[in-house]
Amino acid sequence: MAERGRPRGFDADAALDRAIEVFWRHGYEGASLADLTTAMGINRPSMYAAFGNKEDLFRRAVARYAEADMAYAREALAQPTARAVIETFLRTNADALTRPDRPAGCLSVQGGLAGGSDNGHIAQFLADSRAAGEKALADRLSQAATEGDLPSDADPVALARYVMVVSEGNAVHAAAGATRAALQATVNIALKAI
Repeated sequence: MAERGRPRGFDADAALDRAIEVFWRHGYEGASLADLTTAMGINRPSMYAAFGNKEDLFRRAVARYAEADMAYAREALAQPTARAVIETFLRTNADALTRPDRPAGCLSVQGGLAGGSDNGHIAQFLADSRAAGEKALADRLSQAATEGDLPSDADPVALARYVMVVSEGNAVHAAAGATRAALQATVNIALKAI
């Protein structure tokens, strides 16, 4: 079936990538429509036609961010041992939080720190997203426990929560200016604790 109307005069993926950066730097509440459309290089009607409203755009931005910028998390889950899963996740996370070509920190943490007029829908959406990542890690650590790769008294759910607390804490510190070396030092301590 042929598309109706004029063809898009912009690259939707490139525009979405620029929206990610605006949301990452300013959070959902802090990102104005003017900021978004200016960064995306499109006008409001084009934004609405291509992406829906601001919340729809944000949800698509988070999905794209999870797919591209957080690919390291999926790679970590594929590691052969629980220790390698955790170490790979925390080390690559610290590196991702301090990439020179991206804003410092994490979109899924910074995006919803300030709540506002949406009655917490965005903060809950991001919390659910982070919880899904924690559950994936807990499932992988449960598998490791079943395989005898974790001590019999290990609690995979609590261990996954601990790893995510370190990761999310590092994200907050990265956004406040902590260096990669400082984050890696935190990872070193966390790995000793594990």
